[in-house]
Amino acid sequence: MDEHISDAIGRPDLIRLDDGLLCLRFETMKVVSALAAVRHLLDTGAVRRGDTLIDSSSGIYAYALALACHRYGLRCHIVGSTTVDHTLRTQLGILGAHLEQMPPSSSLQLDQNRRVARVREILREHPGYHWMRQYHDDIHYLGYEAVAERIHDRTDGNCLTLVGGVGSGASTGALTHYLRKRSADVRLVGVQPYGSVTFGSEHVADPEIIIAGIGSSIPFGNVRHDLYDVLHWLAFDAALAGSVDLLRRHAVFAGLSTGAAYLAARWERRAEPGRTVLFIAADTGHRYVDTVFARHGEAARIESLAPRPVDGGDELALPWSRMSWNGSPAPQGAVAAQSATATWRHGGRAPGLGAPRGTATDPSVRDTVRHRQVSRKENHNEG
Repeated sequence: MDEHISDAIGRPDLIRLDDGLLCLRFETMKVVSALAAVRHLLDTGAVRRGDTLIDSSSGIYAYALALACHRYGLRCHIVGSTTVDHTLRTQLGILGAHLEQMPPSSSLQLDQNRRVARVREILREHPGYHWMRQYHDDIHYLGYEAVAERIHDRTDGNCLTLVGGVGSGASTGALTHYLRKRSADVRLVGVQPYGSVTFGSEHVADPEIIIAGIGSSIPFGNVRHDLYDVLHWLAFDAALAGSVDLLRRHAVFAGLSTGAAYLAARWERRAEPGRTVLFIAADTGHRYVDTVFARHGEAARIESLAPRPVDGGDELALPWSRMSWNGSPAPQGAVAAQSATATWRHGGRAPGLGAPRGTATDPSVRDTVRHRQVSRKENHNEG
């Protein structure tokens, strides 16, 4: 029996959609990482019950962190994107989280930069707050180990291709890290929107909208570029077609990023029929009823869609491109500053994780007492 609703929400369903095609379906995926991160901070003494945790979020992480704080008796302060909707605002308020929502902005980059700047201001006013830094602190990898164990047990872990939206890098990076500890034959396929700096598509604009949660206009320290074998870039229209087809064909009601991952997974399955392909469904489709599912009559038949093979970022083109990445390093524009990716704030790297390329570590400050002194100073150096 679960002790808190967050346990149930964070537990994914593993669904076989077709021969060799599996769906890892979450109600709200980031609950997994937020719960484990907060529990680790409490266990190591980095925070205490009654402390305030703060972070920036476009929505899903805000809900996850609010649930974790509710469970463990902490206060929650969210600097939210303009995209946070009425339903989520109401939930956050009842859960006791304090939300500051940014005003509408002309671009995702402006929205993200505003949120980071506001977090810095709050930390100057309240130096005792703990900045969770979901985009840069690899403590958010921890919660995915149990999920990786379950995947390995149910699939035997051999000849497995994992497909998922990249976003902060925590889910795909952590699952691959833990799966590869159990089997060498795990391929990672990342899914990106156009306009994201993470894998160098910032110069290609999507005329509709950037798919929330799977890309970024600023560098993220938690993305381990060296883990990825293949990248798919998908535009809004293609992802819409994927989301609608996934519901119509398999009755899985999931978000826009899942529709993109579903298309990529189907393609990878056809390209290598001997492998099991598992794609991540990070959340449900409720947020997308009006913007996606109400437009189901516009959805293209997915059989008519195929990726354009490319060898470099200068060849990217809408609506769908695919490139072999082969563990290449991060593009120059996607390298987070060392001050943003320093991992010693929580007493060293998350247990069991090797240092990602380009990440600074400082083994000289590993005790949790000193952590509480230095973390509040380091909090002001977000990239």
